[in-house]
Amino acid sequence: MLSYYPRSFLKLLLVGFTLVALPLVVALITSAIAVDRLANRSQTAVYLAVQATQSSRRLSELLTAMERSARQIVILNDRSLLDPYKISRSQFQETATQFAALPFDAGQRADLDAIVATEQQIFDALANPTLKPATLQAQVSRFVELANRAQAIMTKSGQLIDREVEAMRGTADQTQRIMLWQALALIPVMIFLVAGFTVLITRPIRQIDAAIREIGDGKFNSPVVVNGPEDLEYLGGRLEWMRRSLLDLEQQKNRFLQQISHELKTPLSALREGAQLLSDNVVGRLTPEQREIAQILRHNSIELQQRIEELLNYGSLQFHKLKLELGPVSPRQVLENIAQGQKLALQAKNLTLRTQSAETALIADAEKIRVVLDNLLSNAIKFSPEGGTISINMNCDSGHLTVDVVDQGPGIGAADRLRIFEPFYQGRIEGSGPVKGSGLGLSIVKEYVVAHGGMVEVIATPGARGAHLRVQLPLGQVEAA
Repeated sequence: MLSYYPRSFLKLLLVGFTLVALPLVVALITSAIAVDRLANRSQTAVYLAVQATQSSRRLSELLTAMERSARQIVILNDRSLLDPYKISRSQFQETATQFAALPFDAGQRADLDAIVATEQQIFDALANPTLKPATLQAQVSRFVELANRAQAIMTKSGQLIDREVEAMRGTADQTQRIMLWQALALIPVMIFLVAGFTVLITRPIRQIDAAIREIGDGKFNSPVVVNGPEDLEYLGGRLEWMRRSLLDLEQQKNRFLQQISHELKTPLSALREGAQLLSDNVVGRLTPEQREIAQILRHNSIELQQRIEELLNYGSLQFHKLKLELGPVSPRQVLENIAQGQKLALQAKNLTLRTQSAETALIADAEKIRVVLDNLLSNAIKFSPEGGTISINMNCDSGHLTVDVVDQGPGIGAADRLRIFEPFYQGRIEGSGPVKGSGLGLSIVKEYVVAHGGMVEVIATPGARGAHLRVQLPLGQVEAA
């Protein structure tokens, strides 16, 4: 298609409409000329036909009148009756002159010339007083021949009309064929022009729409390229500037998260170790109240460390391409280790953890599978009520490991299901506990699960209580334990 674009989108539209309309205008003008030509020919043919009919009929009538006057002269032998004959003869000559001007064939012209010549001979005979009555009678009887010739002219005039009608029909058929071929030729031209300008008009709009969608989805790696009129290219340039600005802000945010996470991790580790030393009676035996405080410090320090690790993992995902260190992993063993690590958090809310897992192995990144299961369990603990129950079921089916995590909390609302796996998204319902979540746990779950070729989703069960999250992972090479 065309590589040149007008300077503005409006000019592109005007050029497109002009080029699309131009073949139609040409076809209309051609058709109008053909129809006008046909109409003129029809008008001329009708005029000639009427003139020929009227003139031939007038000739017959005048010949009849002249014959009547001539016979009266012969019968009465009165030359004074020649005056009425002269009057009819004058009209006859005038009609013959008009008739001779009409376009007809050689046969009609020969008949007309013969009529005029014969009538002249009859008139000369009538005007000659010395002519014998027998000779005059013979001349007058020639009016029969003139009448026959006049009738022949009328017949040929009818044939002329028929020929003109046939010629008009042929012209009409030719005009119809020309218009039909024009229409057939215009169809592919119009389709080509409409399709071409549709592409030219919609391509930059689609490029802008795709760029806006990518920026809206937080995908800032692909540059914005818009090919089209200068005003749309300028708009694409502004989108590219916005993309670079957002990418720079995203990188600054990630650097900030990394720096603050690293700065918090060191003192938090010291706080956690101090709480552990107190719990282990290193500085002396603690009273029950002191031991409870030490456990609270240790539990909250563990939660804060998990939030910091989520920030670090998220920052790593943004700056580096996710790499998997694949190997055989036992989902049951990973779940048991995570349950042991979350034992204190479960006890703090008097929660019951029920697990059911198949004895299988899958090929995966062990650390990332641990993070997935740990984040799912932490999320369930966070939203579970005091004394509630958390169920984790693992089943193998059709080459996939399915992990269902169900709690008895408030559940996930319909408005939150579409965004619950977005980074930093906090649902409308806040979980319990002194440490507020970062909104990264489920986002990291999705990133790691998708990297393994699996999927994570929220299962909505009408009438059921709590949240139900399901993870499906391909087993890869299944090993019997």
